[in-house]
Amino acid sequence: MKNLKNILILPVLAATIFMACSNGDDSEIVTDDGNTQPANTNYDITPILSKFVGTGLSYAVNGNTVTFTTQNLPNHTSPYWPTSNALYEAYNGTNPNWNQNPNEISAQNIVLTMSINPAEASNKQATSLGPIGIARNGVVFFNQYAGPDQPLTNEIDSFDQWLGHPQRTGQYHYHIEPIYLTHEFGEDAFLGVLSDGFPVYGPIENGEVITNANLDDYHGHTSATADFPDGIYHYHITSEDPYINGSGYFGSPGNITN
Repeated sequence: MKNLKNILILPVLAATIFMACSNGDDSEIVTDDGNTQPANTNYDITPILSKFVGTGLSYAVNGNTVTFTTQNLPNHTSPYWPTSNALYEAYNGTNPNWNQNPNEISAQNIVLTMSINPAEASNKQATSLGPIGIARNGVVFFNQYAGPDQPLTNEIDSFDQWLGHPQRTGQYHYHIEPIYLTHEFGEDAFLGVLSDGFPVYGPIENGEVITNANLDDYHGHTSATADFPDGIYHYHITSEDPYINGSGYFGSPGNITN
């Protein structure tokens, strides 16, 4: 009789162990670099949309997409504002080689439409020159180039005290950390989204400085954030090239007109 009980119990134990292992496998996966990430990648960026606030900035959700319309006007001072503007301020940054470019900030009409359910793309696309995403204050992000395959080495010297500048048509933008936003919200804060819908965060995570070595080829990784406690793929701004984005978008980019 004792042997019969053992025979009956063993399958139950085996099933219990199998279910426990299966549940663990469903909740997270191990990536190629040995880290774990959530297995559920049904992302929804709706929770961060209300953080987009700026002059001449609005957004509208239509089905599974969100459309941002922005005049692209920074909500901070700059020597690139016309001197008659209340936000005009002479350069007072820390770059001893600073050299103002000849352009002035002017209102734009930039429209970005992207998925609110971003997903990894099977075919990754390179970012182009011009807007590649939008910061939470309505200013657009540019990639790591000053021109076709031209590094920012010299152009950085024209960035204002908040590390942005306008191009020839007056389109203000950030190539690197928008320090007005990280001063305002924290270096670990949500800063905006790229055109593929994936969020951009500052250079700190869990109290540690993020470096390029912590990120994949697209300058991102998957982990929990304050806005997405269950985890989400996201980009990080770092202090070294490529700053915001690496070898292209992790997801499929939406549509941008400007």
